[in-house]
Amino acid sequence: MGKYTNTRPDWVPEHHDGKFTTSVMSGIDGVKDTTVGNLNPNLAQGARPKMRGMLSVEEYVKGVAEGNRMVLSRAITLIESNSPRHFPKAQRVLQALLPRTGKALRIGITGVPGAGKSTMIEAFGNMLCDAGHRVAVLTVDPTSSVTKGSILGDKTRMGTLSRRENAFIRPSPAGGTLGGVARKSRETMLLCEAAGYDVILIETVGVGQSETTVRSMVDFFLLVVLTGAGDELQGIKKGIMELADAIVINKADGDNLLKAKVARGEYERMIEFLRPATPGWQTHAYLVSAVKKTGLSELWDIIRLFEKTTKENGAFRKRREGQLLDWMNSMIDEHLHNLFFDDPVILGRMPEVRDAVLSGAISPSQGVAELIHIFDVHRAADRHVDLLHPDR
Repeated sequence: MGKYTNTRPDWVPEHHDGKFTTSVMSGIDGVKDTTVGNLNPNLAQGARPKMRGMLSVEEYVKGVAEGNRMVLSRAITLIESNSPRHFPKAQRVLQALLPRTGKALRIGITGVPGAGKSTMIEAFGNMLCDAGHRVAVLTVDPTSSVTKGSILGDKTRMGTLSRRENAFIRPSPAGGTLGGVARKSRETMLLCEAAGYDVILIETVGVGQSETTVRSMVDFFLLVVLTGAGDELQGIKKGIMELADAIVINKADGDNLLKAKVARGEYERMIEFLRPATPGWQTHAYLVSAVKKTGLSELWDIIRLFEKTTKENGAFRKRREGQLLDWMNSMIDEHLHNLFFDDPVILGRMPEVRDAVLSGAISPSQGVAELIHIFDVHRAADRHVDLLHPDR
């Protein structure tokens, strides 16, 4: 880098000029720029801790417990890692922080495309921050099955909320599998709770089975819809409406207000024919304008009433317990799946069995039975070797 120290392009002014949009920072041409800003004032020089390399378990735990957002982000990255070597460390971090979790209110949000979920979440999150709450927004983004890339655009769409000191936004790529969503999003949620965030908002993209997955990890599930209920009702599956603890008609302002009121009536009539999503709680439709900031405080009152009601009748605790057991069972399924398909003997025999199934030599059921038998024999042989050579 030394040979470039005295090199200055012709288009760069010789002396620092505040009116010039491009300036040379310290280390290049000896000019120090003190006017460069930062999109997030909380990351200004002096607020950014110096961290190099992988942190220890104790450093992760201490940083998250103190609410350090940089350490929290790194802990989430560790949790989301698909590398087998990161899994044990991630679980030790999570285990150490587990006593600090479970105190936040978990809210899932889904809706039809164009319903304004992100705009509503930002307005809702800002309102909660103003009221003294610490808000974490976790977004389950679609992941391309071709490039494995993720949109991760919510930090851009939620510009004001992302700059709030008591807010944390984390777009989480789905990784192409709902199992990945379930484990990583649940564990990310727990880390945010351990960091002191008392309201967790989980946004789903609103496609396929992801709504059911998010429903399985939250206390309150919110469906955001558009006005003009007649046509939009056709695009909403009955199953999604059966999951909702509240339905919000967004963009209920200006010339759209009358349509929104008509839509609310349509949804209220539909709800009468659906079984309540939560025992002891009746779902209703509400009007909100994220742009005008109307209806948001009323919606929060409804959510707090839901929390109070379900804690009194036991439904809140029962749902949390059911979610923990479902989480454990899904982890067992994932572990056994990986154990089977990563087995070296299965990897060696799989092509032969697949060819036999495709050629019609054996049925799919026979193929499964053959592979399971091979797996059982191999695992039994491994256990026998372990008994004979315990010090291996």
